[in-house]
Amino acid sequence: MKILHIDANHPLLINQLNNLGFENEKSYTSTKPEIESIIKEYDGIIIRSRIKIDKDFLDKATNLKFIGRVGAGLESIDTDYAEKKGIKLFSAPEGNRNAVGEHALGMILSLFNKLNTADRQVKNGHWNREANRGIELDLKTIGIIGYGNMGRAFARKLRGFDVEVICYDIKEDVENSDATQVSLEELFEKTDVLSLHTPWTPLTNKMIDAKFIDKFKKPFWLINTARGKSVVTKDLVDGLQSEKILGAGLDVLEYEKSSFEQLFSSEAEMAKPLKDLIKMDNVILSPHIAGWTIESKEKLAQTIVDKIKAEFC
Repeated sequence: MKILHIDANHPLLINQLNNLGFENEKSYTSTKPEIESIIKEYDGIIIRSRIKIDKDFLDKATNLKFIGRVGAGLESIDTDYAEKKGIKLFSAPEGNRNAVGEHALGMILSLFNKLNTADRQVKNGHWNREANRGIELDLKTIGIIGYGNMGRAFARKLRGFDVEVICYDIKEDVENSDATQVSLEELFEKTDVLSLHTPWTPLTNKMIDAKFIDKFKKPFWLINTARGKSVVTKDLVDGLQSEKILGAGLDVLEYEKSSFEQLFSSEAEMAKPLKDLIKMDNVILSPHIAGWTIESKEKLAQTIVDKIKAEFC
């Protein structure tokens, strides 16, 4: 079987697939039209997020048996059409779930202890202890929306804290010893910190909007390490300004490009809500790196190898 690799990944991926008898070829800089012109020659394709695998692409991939995405989600693939054509789809949420859980926890602790502002002030020669008095995570209620690989990994990270962890998911009976599954109404009632761990779907698109935010009974903190388009930035900024939202840790943003590799094209094009967000001291931003660790790079690749091996060897 011939496999085309569209993006660079950990070398173990190609090395192990070679050892399993697969023929591997790289196409890291080819454009989508260039790839479409040769894709009929391949049985498998390995991607991250550089190109969109749509209906037209799949119609040209007449011999394609599988698509492996070295990442958690499959939103860059027309999954329904691929499945109709009998193409196997492999993703690797198991590979970076631990990294995402640690990143989400780190964002909460940084926000609660004002580490970003305190660091900046000290480096600028200001020693403001009272202004940087923090709050403790203990005795808070952590609400998780989306209790799959990422949500569960985050809940595990909270075991050492004296907190109540609750979760909401569209699937039934997903709770475990780390979190109690509740209705949305109970989530709105109890939550002090809300952490999103959902994929991008039509259901989660623009999910966190003004109407949703207004349903929370208490002011709350928001953490988003999932998908940027799940949060309406303008409504988030309004919530922060009204103090309905006490602070936010955002690894993803509504304005990201589809490849997740870039955000800013020019200052003139930057949306006003994003400009407002960047200026806020109670907001921590990171560039879509929650699942982006040294360890996860290897684990993501290994997960894809293992799934291909289980299906085709």
